[in-house]
Amino acid sequence: MSETITLELTKENKEIIMRGLRFVRSQIMLDINDQPTAAAEEERRAKLRQVTELTEHLSRTPVMAH
Repeated sequence: MSETITLELTKENKEIIMRGLRFVRSQIMLDINDQPTAAAEEERRAKLRQVTELTEHLSRTPVMAH
C-alpha cells in the first residue's frame, strides 16, 4: 500500500514539477543500456509508467486560488 501526501502548490510550483518530470522522462528514454535484457527493458517501462501516471495526475490537479 502506498502512502499519500497532500501538498499546496502555486501554479509556478506545479510548472516547475511538470518540467522536472519531463526531464526525468527524457532521461529514462535516452538512457543507453549496453546489455539490454528483458528485465532491464521491463524496469525501464515501469519507470516510464510511473512518471507518466504522476504527470497525468498532476496535470489533472486544479490550482487553488487563495
